[in-house]
Amino acid sequence: MKVSAAGGKLHELFSRRDLLLLLVRRDLQARYRDSFLGFLWTVIRPLIQFLMYFIVLGQFLRAAEGIPEFAIYLFSGLTLYSFFNDMVAGSTGSILTNGGLVKKIYLPREIFPLASIGGAGFMFLVQLGVLVLAALIFRALPAPVEMLWFFPSLALILLYGVAVGLLLSAVNVYLRDIQYLTEVVLMLAMWASPIVYSWTMVSDVISRLGLPSWFMELYLANPLTIAVLGFHKAFWGAGTASDYPAGLGWRMVAAGLVGAVLLWVAHRVFTRLQGNFAQEL
Repeated sequence: MKVSAAGGKLHELFSRRDLLLLLVRRDLQARYRDSFLGFLWTVIRPLIQFLMYFIVLGQFLRAAEGIPEFAIYLFSGLTLYSFFNDMVAGSTGSILTNGGLVKKIYLPREIFPLASIGGAGFMFLVQLGVLVLAALIFRALPAPVEMLWFFPSLALILLYGVAVGLLLSAVNVYLRDIQYLTEVVLMLAMWASPIVYSWTMVSDVISRLGLPSWFMELYLANPLTIAVLGFHKAFWGAGTASDYPAGLGWRMVAAGLVGAVLLWVAHRVFTRLQGNFAQEL
């Protein structure tokens, strides 16, 4: 995509920001329509998930052993993963969900996956508030300078969330099984990231099995893994230098560059496929 074309698309989306906000609000209201507790489910759902993993994995299966302040470690990782999960899962079906609008009026089609990502962002902010409050109560926050890791971690997960969401939202119009496959992949993505275990456990297993060192590098190339580790540095004050791989910042930079290319490719594919959205719907 040429720079001028990209700028024109961004300007078009910005000029329709009121509509984008309206779609975000509609998406949030639709999630809990006719629900007695309403938006409280935004907090209840991740807390129940957290308690399940904390009790079953942390206590019964003893995953918490060797990880001080395991509750904050676990919840910080789950908060970021839930944001990525909600972004990708919501945007994947966004074009189909808004099929009526797609067929009737012209809008920049990107507005629909972006609206789903905006709704996921609202829920993330609520869960982030709970995380910060819990970290303050347990006095688990690191030094303020360490908390700056929050920003590159969030930027990285946003970059990949938007890229993957755009790509899958377009492909899903033509291949409806994509949304179901995405659910499976997202579930696997959680277990492929150091959320309920430490990354050093993976290193120990690779060493014990005598596998080549590039297995570890492959594991650390996962942008979700890198972002989760950055979130741990930002909110899990009990961590030490040995709890993180060397060169985490440079790994984030490399993952960010790859993510930027992926975003460019994803939008190119989206632009190519959007011409037949109305016919396919």
